[in-house]
Amino acid sequence: MRKVEALVDRDFTVGETDRRLFGAFVEHLGRCVYGGLYEPGHPTADAHGFRGDVMQLVKELAPTIMRYPGGNFVSGYNWEDGVGPKDKRPRRLDLAWMSTETNEVGTNEFMDWCKAAGIEPMMAVNLGTRGADAARNLLEYCNHPGGTHWSDLRRQHGWEQPHGVKFWCLGNEMDGPWQMERKTADEYGRVAAETAKLMRWVDPTIELAACGSTSRTMPTYGAWENTVLEHTFDFIDYISLHTYLNDYAEDTAAFLASPDLMDSFIEEVTAMADAVAARRRSRKRLMLSFDEWNVWYRTRRRPADRVKPGWPVAPHILEEVYTMKDALAFGGACIALLNHADRVKVACLAQLVNAIAPIMTATGGPAWRQTIFFPFADFSNLGRGRVLQARLDSPTYAATYYDPRGSDDHRYPLPAVPYVKLSVVHDPDGGHLTVFALNRHLTESMPFDLVARGFKGLSLAGATQLRHDDLGAVNTQDRPEHVKPSPLGGVDVAGDRVGATLPPASWNVIRLRAA
Repeated sequence: MRKVEALVDRDFTVGETDRRLFGAFVEHLGRCVYGGLYEPGHPTADAHGFRGDVMQLVKELAPTIMRYPGGNFVSGYNWEDGVGPKDKRPRRLDLAWMSTETNEVGTNEFMDWCKAAGIEPMMAVNLGTRGADAARNLLEYCNHPGGTHWSDLRRQHGWEQPHGVKFWCLGNEMDGPWQMERKTADEYGRVAAETAKLMRWVDPTIELAACGSTSRTMPTYGAWENTVLEHTFDFIDYISLHTYLNDYAEDTAAFLASPDLMDSFIEEVTAMADAVAARRRSRKRLMLSFDEWNVWYRTRRRPADRVKPGWPVAPHILEEVYTMKDALAFGGACIALLNHADRVKVACLAQLVNAIAPIMTATGGPAWRQTIFFPFADFSNLGRGRVLQARLDSPTYAATYYDPRGSDDHRYPLPAVPYVKLSVVHDPDGGHLTVFALNRHLTESMPFDLVARGFKGLSLAGATQLRHDDLGAVNTQDRPEHVKPSPLGGVDVAGDRVGATLPPASWNVIRLRAA
């Protein structure tokens, strides 16, 4: 049995987690909105048609900011279709997901839902089929108090007070060939800069994110960031990143290693942004918005899982059923985000309900937690505070990760993957130290010892593990608690030292009281 040792120090930090790091994403995609958040006539629905059982699970999950309305959807969306009397809103063909959009839920309904959930709204503007004029009009509609055409229209629609949306995304994945009115880096950089300029004139207090490459595997990766940032650097606050981890190769060890590529992705984009700043001799530092991330592969490549014939409303698409194995890789992604809290200030799990989501629903029936629900809830509820620099001594293994959207051979060697992936967060206000530890060894437990210098008199507040003997285990409507956390026993705490045994293939959270 191999041993893992870790050292943290109270005075040496990566950075403070921004509350927006724990965000999620609602897109008009499949049953995310209709049949997910919104189902008038459901036994738990409120007066506005939003499901109460879903709201209860969302509050347990605890996302802090919510991206809306897309995603690919936003590149063809006319925001005006989704405001005003519902019986006068047009039905449109959605070319992103080959479905019919009823527009029953739009900007104002989303804002009301966010308010009820206690979640900050994040809005994306359409820089595909539209541009700066539509974007600044939407901003005026949302944020201006009154006395103008668009702000008074909001008031006529029944929302007297402005929504005060602070975070705005300038389009979505504009380098992707699947995107409506895809753009070159120069084309997008120009329109994004001009849109940002107009939006800041309307409301100087907003924060703006420009689109980075759709993924690290795009052929334009790097060159895209460089060109886009040359156009937008002076106008924006964030550059966005997207990634979806996969196990197409059915190689579990490599799949569980894939969150380490998120570390590389973050560090590379940080370097790209800082290089643009250096060429300007600027002290400004762009932060990163990782506003789409998840595990996604089963429903990604099969056409029947992405498109249903006949332009249906709210089709059953992208309804990924997550396994225990997926939850482990997902937990590794949470750790990667925590360990870059100095530059990743915003992140959004894609998505929230039904479509590649931690929450599933049955029409007219119950809602339940998928396996990935649990690591995110731990991450969001317990990961707030100062992320400490961790010195880790762990045995390693070699893996080769496969991504069909990547390089010519689609394979990425990872020669030295630590069996344990670790993050430690200190919450000085709450008086807690939280250890997040993923054991990626499939068959062996890992004795784990942590020294937390500068913390005297640590005591155990609680410890949980998420694991299952069957890595293919899932939660379903009939068995909604087949996979769930359980206590992690055998945790020893003495002074500034913590000892535990991490079970094989497990996500572990150790919560300590820290003076």
